[in-house]
Amino acid sequence: MKKIKSIFFLLSCFIFLSACSSLPGLPSNKDDHVISISGGITTETQILAGLVDGMIEHYTDYETSVINNLGTAQIDQQALNNGDVDISAGRYTGTDITTILKMDAIKDPKKAFDVSKEELKSRYNQVRFPSYGFDNTFAFMVREDTAEKYDLEKVSDLEEISDQLTVGTDRPWLTRVGDGYQGFIQEYGFDFATMLPMQIGLVYDAVASGSVDLVLGYSTDGRVASNNLVMLEDDHQFFPPYDATMIVRQELLDQYPECKEILDKLVDTIDTKTMQELNYQADNDLVEPSIVARQFLQENNYFEDN
Repeated sequence: MKKIKSIFFLLSCFIFLSACSSLPGLPSNKDDHVISISGGITTETQILAGLVDGMIEHYTDYETSVINNLGTAQIDQQALNNGDVDISAGRYTGTDITTILKMDAIKDPKKAFDVSKEELKSRYNQVRFPSYGFDNTFAFMVREDTAEKYDLEKVSDLEEISDQLTVGTDRPWLTRVGDGYQGFIQEYGFDFATMLPMQIGLVYDAVASGSVDLVLGYSTDGRVASNNLVMLEDDHQFFPPYDATMIVRQELLDQYPECKEILDKLVDTIDTKTMQELNYQADNDLVEPSIVARQFLQENNYFEDN
């Protein structure tokens, strides 16, 4: 079986790309006999691209091309719109609602999925598949000993000790409109004693080492489990849902109708803990995302019973 693996690095800004009929670095009027799958710049989306690629390879004789490092959801969407990409393997409902569809954030997960699905179909003739089974959202996290000491289970439990806490978070969250720090204060009714901005990748080690008491991180990051961190329930549903799904051009499903049944096998197969473990294999053990994906499919017999 022939296999085409391509990695494209795109450095153009979205405004420029919007005016282009085809994205720089991607073939214009690509071979209709090659199914093109986009990953992203994160470990997680590249693993998801590997899963989609592996499933199509296992069940068909079609050629595929995996395109990683599409830097933003906007660039990824433009590639779908242009037909340079057939399947976007890792897209998140919350991001699509606000960034792609330019709508106000929707806090209810089912509504966010339904609205984004309907809008993507009506605007772009693209199909949002049901979730892989996990939601990669923001989550406040503490060490196990901190959770036990203060009996912490949900975010609202932090109110009584908020004036004692040093919090690590990525800098953009402090000023982001909507689901940023000011929005959090308004929703939960309290703030924290000290805020320490840092790169998002550093927050997990910072809380594990005791440099800070509490951090805001990503729920599916592999370092959550490896550092035995406790994620606190967002009991006010402040953060929008970010259910992970694939988006597929309707033209592909019309041309290769069997792809729908194949891709449906991936629905509800990965929970948050499993995604954490897969991310950890790539980020900590330095296993290539495509290999992590292939091993996961082999371990699960390519979900042949789904």
